Amino acid sequence: MSARADPAPALALASLLAGCGGEDPPAPGRSQAAQPVFADATAAAGIDFVHVNGATPRKYLPETMGAGGCALDFDGDGWMDLYLVQSGAVPGAPEADATSPPPGNRLFRNRGDGTFEDVTASSGAGDTGYGMGAAAADYDGDGDVDVFVANVGRNTLLRNDGDGRFVDATAEAGLGDEAWSSSAAWFDAEGDGDLDLYVVNYVLFDPAAHTDCGDVTAGQVAYCHPDAYESDPDVFYRNRGDGTFEVATEAAGMTDRTGKGLGVLVADFDADGDPDVYVANDSTPNFLHVNRGDGTFQEEGLLRGVSHNEDGATEAGMGVDAGDVDGDGWLDLVVTNLSHEANALYLGSPGGTFRYASRTRGLHVPSYSLVGFGVDLLDLDLDGDLDLYVANGHVIDNIEFFTDGLRWKQPCQVFWNDGGTFAPAAEESTLALSPPRVGRGSITLDFDNDGRLDVLQVFNGDEARLFHNVWTPPSSWIGLDLVATSGNRDAIGVRVTVRAGGRQQVGEKRSGGSYQTSHDPRLHFGLGDARTCEVAVHWPGGDAVHRLDAGAYYRLVQGAEPVATTAPTE
Repeated sequence: MSARADPAPALALASLLAGCGGEDPPAPGRSQAAQPVFADATAAAGIDFVHVNGATPRKYLPETMGAGGCALDFDGDGWMDLYLVQSGAVPGAPEADATSPPPGNRLFRNRGDGTFEDVTASSGAGDTGYGMGAAAADYDGDGDVDVFVANVGRNTLLRNDGDGRFVDATAEAGLGDEAWSSSAAWFDAEGDGDLDLYVVNYVLFDPAAHTDCGDVTAGQVAYCHPDAYESDPDVFYRNRGDGTFEVATEAAGMTDRTGKGLGVLVADFDADGDPDVYVANDSTPNFLHVNRGDGTFQEEGLLRGVSHNEDGATEAGMGVDAGDVDGDGWLDLVVTNLSHEANALYLGSPGGTFRYASRTRGLHVPSYSLVGFGVDLLDLDLDGDLDLYVANGHVIDNIEFFTDGLRWKQPCQVFWNDGGTFAPAAEESTLALSPPRVGRGSITLDFDNDGRLDVLQVFNGDEARLFHNVWTPPSSWIGLDLVATSGNRDAIGVRVTVRAGGRQQVGEKRSGGSYQTSHDPRLHFGLGDARTCEVAVHWPGGDAVHRLDAGAYYRLVQGAEPVATTAPTE
């Protein structure tokens, strides 16, 4: 989100109100707190991406809202590649230099030795729109992963032709909407085997109608609050199964007249076997589109407790992720918000209802003065609990003028999970994250296939950083690459239950989440001290149960025996 034209009074009031709600509980202890979690591997890996936001003195809102990207194995060699979304000059801005070529998105191929090479030119993947986010999936079921790019202006669908090259298939697929799109998610809404697409749109933006916000008389122009703009409805595209899509938003019951969407995540929140759609909206109620079981939906965010905070107030929803943080078998939600709001944790319960738990589970105070965007639930230390990574950075580059104590550049955060309660990692263990920057999209992946999850962080108007997970205690893990033979080939939406060491974990394969990103498509589970585990895959049509050794990635094709695709690390 962005700040109001005169943000100081609203933020001061929010500060007073927040003080009336009590304090967070004492943080759980952690014996290994001083150990480093990440090392900065950007230079060693050859990642030289610098986001260009096209900033101007007028402060057009798109400048501060991007960007993201996705992890994908575009060449099918078993190593995660990276697609990073670029912005450039704001479309239609009078200050834009029409003579300068747009910088374009970039595709980095993982060489498998800890380094990447830029293959943008040879791949044809360098879309030059004003980029926001990306989501990767095999939408046409040909075995090669494709990429949808959400732009300010015409969106782009890049079809992977399987020879290391992408083709712009936007026009033939019918996905070239000209709105300001932020994030997207692929999923099979009705279970027909074809991947559909939900695209989150933000606000109606026209540089020609731009009005300066902030304190203009003092010479302090600021990015406008979204209240200054009308909402732009999200769009649901149904896959016809022939490589084309139809707009089916209204027919699916997903009509959006109020949302100012930034983040989206699809998961089966009520565990009824059908994918539901959650949208993080900026200063308007968040949406939870509950699947009726036939590919149509009912919006029930308020009814199920995930549209507002515990005080009944809307918040500035940006990023979103879901996972079972307390081990009760139900998916929980975490949503990043503006400073003086705190990030939201919604704990799931039977029937797919939620309760707000940021204060009681340790997230309120540590996030209160920060602005969260990218957010990832991931087991960083492989103990079987989902930890939390948050990318922070304000939307107002001169926020210090308007509000004491707030900063534009902010450090990223790691929160350890101890039985469903979170505590910030010690500063000495997160030194790689500590230089304050303007965090936006975060991408979780295991780029070196060592079983420890890494993060590629995109910063607005700055260099992207690859944070390599270097956590050292010897803990077990398992990774699963799912391929379906019934339903969609990518197995998006398939749920997995892993049992090991006396505990049970659940996970679902997804495409789209965090903020303007999609992650490593392989499911990953920390197993603590266990050396074997039971894996139950809930395929369409029936479950398959496997007993697998820890310490490797496995390819699980529906109806076949698992095959290890990496050598054991144990």
